[in-house]
Amino acid sequence: MLIEWFRNQPAVVQALIGTIFTWGVTALGAATVFLFKEINRRVLDTMLGFAAGVMIAASYWSLLAPAIALSEEMGGVPTWFPAAAGFLLGAIFLRLADRFIPHLHLGMPMADAEGPKTSWQRSILLVMAITLHNIPEGLAVGVAFGAVAVGYPGASLAAAIALAIGIGIQNFPEGLAVSVPLRREGLSRWKCFMYGQFSGLVEPVFGVLGALLVVLMRPILPYALAFAAGAMIYVVIEELIPEAHEHKNIDIATMGAIVGFVVMMTLDVALG
Repeated sequence: MLIEWFRNQPAVVQALIGTIFTWGVTALGAATVFLFKEINRRVLDTMLGFAAGVMIAASYWSLLAPAIALSEEMGGVPTWFPAAAGFLLGAIFLRLADRFIPHLHLGMPMADAEGPKTSWQRSILLVMAITLHNIPEGLAVGVAFGAVAVGYPGASLAAAIALAIGIGIQNFPEGLAVSVPLRREGLSRWKCFMYGQFSGLVEPVFGVLGALLVVLMRPILPYALAFAAGAMIYVVIEELIPEAHEHKNIDIATMGAIVGFVVMMTLDVALG
């Protein structure tokens, strides 16, 4: 009954519910700060690698492959163009956000903060770094539900739900990766939790935006799918993999990425 109710909701509502779920898993990861003041670095690097694997698999199976298939169906431009253009635009968008929004990657000293100089506290800069790479995740989920709503033959509600589940799973270490380091810096557990879950709040916003854009402007769908893929791959290469390798736990982080890829691929193929 619940599935049938969900199926009958508008795409924007489905995207909102899906991204509230992904935000909730971020909050669950952040809540580990109530149990632990520290987390073993090998465990964290494995989880970051897992998140990278999920995002790589989602970028192809849930976003790029459908974008290419839809381009073949729509015609009008070379089949490769929407996927290539959207992918590049997604990466450029994240690069510009990186440049113009102050943020600090995990484990880095304040001197290595990126973006414009600011008086923001270290805790805010850490949250902003995670928030930036939650934007494409929200967009990806929203666009997937929008694709179902506009009747794209290759899209299915099960595949969109699978994507939301995969993104949600990899959000757990992201919430943890914000809250636990802040606890080590002396913030209260409650503040650490609030900062950690706040990083996922952009997902419902951009999820709804992605679904709305696709429903209102169907021709942009292949570009929107590839845009989300490009933005996610940018995050993986620019942030997740370097952070997972920073403490030399390269082998275990790599295996985490392999497992994450297989989990997301299995979810998409089995449910989609």
